[in-house]
Amino acid sequence: MQKQTPLVGIVMGSDSDLDRMAEAAKVLEEFEIPFEITVSSAHRSPERTLAWTEKIKANGGQVIIAGAGRAAHLAGVIAAHTTLPVIGVPIDGGPLNGVDALYATVQMPPGIPVGTMAIGSGGARNSGLFAVQILARKFPELDEKLLAYKAKLRDGVAEKAARLEEVGYQNY
Repeated sequence: MQKQTPLVGIVMGSDSDLDRMAEAAKVLEEFEIPFEITVSSAHRSPERTLAWTEKIKANGGQVIIAGAGRAAHLAGVIAAHTTLPVIGVPIDGGPLNGVDALYATVQMPPGIPVGTMAIGSGGARNSGLFAVQILARKFPELDEKLLAYKAKLRDGVAEKAARLEEVGYQNY
């Protein structure tokens, strides 16, 4: 896998979303997947969003992760302009705490799919993992890393269960 070519593009509608979307970047770093990250708005900078989307694909990008809040349609607009898989992350915030962003991201019209994650930081982390799973189909070494990652999760649960059983739930 080439280190120089960003395989994943991460875009968010506002720099205020960075603390959540950084979770996707952390996952990609953990799996040593090159990515680029930017801010672009489907509504305030539609030309920039389209140009960035085209650039990611032209430069060998394989997956796009798009995070936006307040019923923004960033992931959907991007999905309408590319054949790359698009993963949407609804950002929590605003008067509806991200529920509006969830609906805007998940309720795509037939023919324009967007893989939608949970609202907020957990969804951003899962978007990074989902991107790794997509890339693992092309890069088998990522499949091995995913197996190791899942084993680590499994072992962590076993350790917590053993600790709880050892001390009893009242002392946990």
